[in-house]
Amino acid sequence: MSHDGSEKLVMMANQIGKFFASQREESRVPGIAEHIRKFWDPRMREKIFAHLDAGGAGIDPTVREALESLRQKAD
Repeated sequence: MSHDGSEKLVMMANQIGKFFASQREESRVPGIAEHIRKFWDPRMREKIFAHLDAGGAGIDPTVREALESLRQKAD
């Protein structure tokens, strides 16, 4: 993983994912995406999307799905 700050964002995103893991399955991905949309600065989202585009090392699968859905809604 690079040292451009993306490691911390991956850790934060995965922590959000762990919180939502206790929610109903159909609520997990939308919950993670909504949390990141509401509480992350646009620069943070841009950086995690760039990390995702570079392969997304370390991002949990459910978090990856949430990030992809968030990006689709933003387009």
